Parts: sequence; C-alpha cells; structure tokens
Amino acid sequence: MKPVVRLTLTAAAFAMAFGAASSAFAAGPQLKTEKDKNSYMVGMSLVGGIPAPVREELDPKIVAQAVETILSGGTPALSETEAQTVGKAFSEKMRAKMQALEKQVADKNQKEGDAFLAKNRSVAGVHTTASGLQYKIEKQGTGPKPKSTDTVQVNYEGTLLDGTVFDSSYKRGTPATFPLNGVIPGWTEALQLMPVGSKYTVWIPAKLAYGDHGAGPIGPNSTLKFQVELLKIEPPKAAEAKK
Repeated sequence: MKPVVRLTLTAAAFAMAFGAASSAFAAGPQLKTEKDKNSYMVGMSLVGGIPAPVREELDPKIVAQAVETILSGGTPALSETEAQTVGKAFSEKMRAKMQALEKQVADKNQKEGDAFLAKNRSVAGVHTTASGLQYKIEKQGTGPKPKSTDTVQVNYEGTLLDGTVFDSSYKRGTPATFPLNGVIPGWTEALQLMPVGSKYTVWIPAKLAYGDHGAGPIGPNSTLKFQVELLKIEPPKAAEAKK
C-alpha cells in the first residue's frame, strides 16, 4: 500500500475508532489509564491532519471495523493488492475534489478582490498604478527611494480583506529586512514608491501577490492589504553581511 494512502486511512481509522466505535465513547471516553490517554492522544493527533473533504468520504463504522480487525491481528477484508487499487482510486478522487474546492475558493477570492479594488480606487487619497497596485500615503518621508536591487528595513502588518492578520513585524517586535528583488511583485513595486520615513497603506491584487496558489493562511487569488513603514535602505556592505 502506498505510504500516502496508508497514512490517510490509518489516521481516519484511529480517529473513528476512538470517536465512534462504542456508545461509551460517543458519550465521552473515560480516560482512566495511561494507555487510555495515549490511545486518545494518538487518535486526536492523527485525525487533525485529515481535511474535512476526506472525512466526508469515510464511513465511521467501516473504519472502526478495519481498526478492530487490524489491531486484533485478524485478516483484513481487502488484500494488499486490493488496498493498493482502492487507495490509488481514492487518492485520485480526493485530488480532483480538492482541486475543485480550491478553484471555487480561488474564483470567490478573485471576484471579491476585483470588486473591492474597483470600489477602492475611487476613495479619496487612494492611488492606482498601471499594474493595478493601490496605495494611500499615510505619512510621506523625506529620504531617498529604494531601487529594486536594494535591501530595505521595514515594519509592516498584512491582512486579508476580511481583516484577518496573517503576518506582522509589529507583533514580532522587530522590523523585517529583505532585498526588494526577493519578495512578491507588489512589494517590490510599492516600496520603490516610498521615500525612507514613509508609511503607506497598500492593496496588492492577487496577480502581484501569491496568485492562484496562495501561501499558508493566504488563500488562492487573495487581494492583500499592508500597512508598511519604510525605515531605511541598508548600505550595500551591511546588506551583504546580512545575507
């Protein structure tokens, strides 16, 4: 059986076995011994890695039967060859299902982002560049503007359009330093507009951010909002030393 399939089925099996195999557990397991607690912990940790769309494809009773058979040393209802065949088909099905769900999210995010940017461009003080990047000057500095090949030090906070904070140097308590040619295109463009000492609000379309793939908590085709302060441009030698 392929490892990815084995992991998925085993995780589900443990979870279902400890969550639905008996009426006593349905009412709440009595974790009296160390073995009880270890068993429940394993079930919790394994099921946590199974996406909801996969869980929807599983029958708790059948999963529990498989767990009981295997843990008791019985003969599984599927041979190794049959399990491999079923596992391959299941993996392909789930891959297609996850891709379809991701496309739904991507389309929704794109539609919401386009609508927001179309409305936001008419807000007083908001500037829109040829690329579609939008920004508002909160404070205009008097220092030089960085070039795309420069390394800069900034403070920033990034949010989704619903206000969810996904990254913040303020919360970490320390500014971020990075080369402008090593970040998303929207950042490269926006920072070159800012004289040192400036603070801007920047809205970055998905095409200038993480596109249809997203990144971590950032969903596919997400429009991003940043509060950015350009603190300084690193001298060439200092920037090279930090690499």
